[in-house]
Amino acid sequence: MLTVEKQQLLLAGTVIPAHPLALQEDRTLDESHQRLLTQYYIAAGAGGIAVGVHTTQFAIRDPAVDLFERVLTIAAEEVTRAQLKRPFLKIAGVTGPTAQACQEAELAKQLGYDLVLLSTNGLGDWSESALLDRARAVGEVMPLFGFYLQPAVGGRVLSRDFWEQFANIEAVAAIKIAPFNRYQTLDVVQAVCASPRQADIALYTGNDDNIVLDLLSTFEVETAQGVIEKDIVGGLLGHWAVWTYQAVQLLNRIHESKKDKATLAPQWLTEALQVTDSNAAFFDAAHQFKGCIAGLHEVLVRQGLMKGTWCLDPAEGLSLGQKEEIDRVYKAYPGLHDDAFVQEFLQKLA
Repeated sequence: MLTVEKQQLLLAGTVIPAHPLALQEDRTLDESHQRLLTQYYIAAGAGGIAVGVHTTQFAIRDPAVDLFERVLTIAAEEVTRAQLKRPFLKIAGVTGPTAQACQEAELAKQLGYDLVLLSTNGLGDWSESALLDRARAVGEVMPLFGFYLQPAVGGRVLSRDFWEQFANIEAVAAIKIAPFNRYQTLDVVQAVCASPRQADIALYTGNDDNIVLDLLSTFEVETAQGVIEKDIVGGLLGHWAVWTYQAVQLLNRIHESKKDKATLAPQWLTEALQVTDSNAAFFDAAHQFKGCIAGLHEVLVRQGLMKGTWCLDPAEGLSLGQKEEIDRVYKAYPGLHDDAFVQEFLQKLA
């Protein structure tokens, strides 16, 4: 569960990679590389990991695959084995109807996870009232990391009223804002600021098209209690499943830069565009994100952290031209990748 120390880390803001799924060519679990990925995120300085989420592939829950418990267990074991002297957040993705989501939350609790990331994936026909009841039920089991998932990958549009009511659920500790839409991002921020619980809820970006600007922004929201200032303090991102060491450095630099509210270096705007351009290649924005998971795998394969780009669905893979786009951003933005760090990390394990 969420200790005081971990809650402080969550509120201060940290890098939380969405953990990929390492597979063999026959699409069975590659356990050695699955463990290696967790070790990499820890070594890179991430403040936590999110497992069983979209990047891990929702199909791990399918009875024919049956990997949900296994991948959660592996990640938890590696965090324990690392014997960290610093707080490290273990977040489990939960999905499905209320009974399934509660069951997955119970498993996460048994495995020592700190929070659950509550997805609305596949629940597009549910009313907002029903989704809130589901959140309250899951919140009785585990602390909640809310999730505004963009419709292009299975989410749905939610009203500001939904987020106002969601923020008032006692179990809510954080919200991942990932609608890929500025208006809907504002809905969440304004709803949280209107809540008497606003100081207890950490906001994290999942807007892969706007990572740096989200993190640089301080929102000023007029409420019945006066003007509330609120920051998006960190990110829970599939994008940060790759080039993670540099993502940690990026967030540290942003936090340091924001201490001086009087100035914002113009270079940040350039870097923001570079990160977004890199994300477009990884996430296959040109083809409506069809290759988003395989694109992350491609980067990890190049670095020696995975063996292949295989996904559970044989039809899912890199889109036409996506590999070349990844080549392009690698060459264009050498300061964003962490190949040197990864090679040093792997050499230490050899």
